Amino acid sequence: MRGIEIAGGGLAGLSLGIALRKRGVPVLIREAGSYPRHKVCGEFINGVTSETLEKLGIREIFKNALLHERTRWWVGNREVLSAELLRPALGMTRWEMDVALKDLFLAEGGALRVRERARREAREGFVWAAGRRLEKGSEWLGLKGHFEGVPLEGEAGLEMHLGAGGYVGLTPVREDGGRVNVCALFKKREMRGERLMEAYLGACGLEHLAQRLGAGQIDQGSLTGVSGFQLGEQRLEGGERDLCTLGDAERMIPPFTGNGMSMAFESAECALAPLLQFSEGADWHECRAAIRESLERRFKKRVSLALGLHRFLTTAAGRGGLAVATRTGLLPFQWLHRQLS
Repeated sequence: MRGIEIAGGGLAGLSLGIALRKRGVPVLIREAGSYPRHKVCGEFINGVTSETLEKLGIREIFKNALLHERTRWWVGNREVLSAELLRPALGMTRWEMDVALKDLFLAEGGALRVRERARREAREGFVWAAGRRLEKGSEWLGLKGHFEGVPLEGEAGLEMHLGAGGYVGLTPVREDGGRVNVCALFKKREMRGERLMEAYLGACGLEHLAQRLGAGQIDQGSLTGVSGFQLGEQRLEGGERDLCTLGDAERMIPPFTGNGMSMAFESAECALAPLLQFSEGADWHECRAAIRESLERRFKKRVSLALGLHRFLTTAAGRGGLAVATRTGLLPFQWLHRQLS
């Protein structure tokens, strides 16, 4: 049986490695970082099915996850939407999730090398799941931090706040609601300092939310930022066109959907059957083509719709249109939620 090498020990890489090991395939994962760690993400999984988690062999990890059943949206300082989610979002910090996946991968007999970078190259049996490509010209900045003493409004498990030049999601990461994850996407500005999140919120016209966070206490160790990324399908150059990519390395959905972590697991599921065939002797190029076709079929429409909505919601006219649509009952929220997750 031929082995598989995976660059990137994040959600896509680890879950794929676990699924392959449970079926007896030799797997080596090279991870440039280490565990545990904080990462810029909403810290909830919106859209993944129990069938996908079961197929990957990781369903048990989420048995104690928080269940978020409702969402509330604000435009500026005004609430515009309160809605029920089609299926509960699973809440868990990346700190806990990455460690649980790593431990399960090792328990299944996988080989993991941390603080070791793999070379980005197209070759047989090699999967690149090491995250987005660096795009220096990107105008966006992602920020994430945990706050104490910032209760969510009402009974919503998920809050979304849209402002001029960015949007922000809040979700509890402890069952008692005492700790909240704040994850934001902002257009980059010349700002620095310990209260960077609140400064950006104020610049976006989200003064009410900035005051709420200002009244709480941030865990400085959790404050994480990321820039230099492109939303949508990721760029491949030259010989990289034959590279087998998964997760954020393949395409990134705008974060307001809360679907990014689900897509990481779903992409691992898309790759599983073709990689099993390769491990048993199938042609690598046919395997890679099957993975690419499966990813395109599963994500193309979803990400295209999300990109259109992202562009719409990051304009003044778009935010005004959203407010009108929700006030008049014309926003097809449940349909959109179904399409985006």
